[in-house]
Amino acid sequence: MMPAPVVVFVYNRADHARITLNCLRENVLADKSDLYIYCDNAKNEKAQEGVDAVRAMVDDFAKNSGFLSVTVIKAEQNKGLAASIIGGAGEVLDKYGRIIVVEDDLTTSKDFLTYMNNALDFYENNEKIWSISGYTFPLKSLRSYPHDIYMSPRGCSWGWATWKNRFDKVDWEVSDFEEFIRDSARIKHFNEGGPDMTDMLSRQVHGKINSWAIRWCYQESKENMFTVYPKESRVRNIGCDNSGTNCVDSNLYDTTLISGSSSCTFENLMPEAKIMREFRSMYDYSRLGSIKRKWLRLFI
Repeated sequence: MMPAPVVVFVYNRADHARITLNCLRENVLADKSDLYIYCDNAKNEKAQEGVDAVRAMVDDFAKNSGFLSVTVIKAEQNKGLAASIIGGAGEVLDKYGRIIVVEDDLTTSKDFLTYMNNALDFYENNEKIWSISGYTFPLKSLRSYPHDIYMSPRGCSWGWATWKNRFDKVDWEVSDFEEFIRDSARIKHFNEGGPDMTDMLSRQVHGKINSWAIRWCYQESKENMFTVYPKESRVRNIGCDNSGTNCVDSNLYDTTLISGSSSCTFENLMPEAKIMREFRSMYDYSRLGSIKRKWLRLFI
């Protein structure tokens, strides 16, 4: 099977986006993969210079990308990250049926595309798997963990992959929210991914944030499905330096990329209690001190 297309969403940070694209170019499967770059437009005059710089950089990158093909889509108006991802990912999934998505502030290991494609192949027909994450938290419980992957009921937006038949399930309007918010059992189930989940969904529904990811995770919970995470991270976020729209300055979730190229054994596992306790704690506002609710912006 051909490798899944790689889709990169960029906005107004040329330096970050250049690093992201150069890392992807170094991947083993880059020359066999189609690359799509979605460039959002400026939301105001202040952002225009950065947007123009990104578009010029992308055009230059496309001339010698190292990928099988490059398609650049430049929005005529500002869409915002949520609409850009929902629309762009949907378009590419309609054509290919599977997708690997990266935003413009992520570095990836040289085996990132290999890991993602192998996972897409292995779990494609597994009705319990919603998506694949390339990122993982630096969890202490993983140090002695005997497997290469683990499962969580919460997806991750920092380098991810999925299939069209999962993506098409999402009710982006969250039309059953009023029913959900009155059901304590459903709330408890949703919050198994983290104590912030219901609060984020409520903020989304009431227009206080604009997140594709919390709606994506809500549908995952409704389907009672899981996301596959690697024990060793294939993704590192370099955007938590106050330079982006959806990030704050901190190294709380910093991780170390796996070095070189490494094999990964995929298995059909269930979430492990010890790992999930530590995983959920990474989203616990009470442990974040003065940062607190600003971390809402990390994974939206």
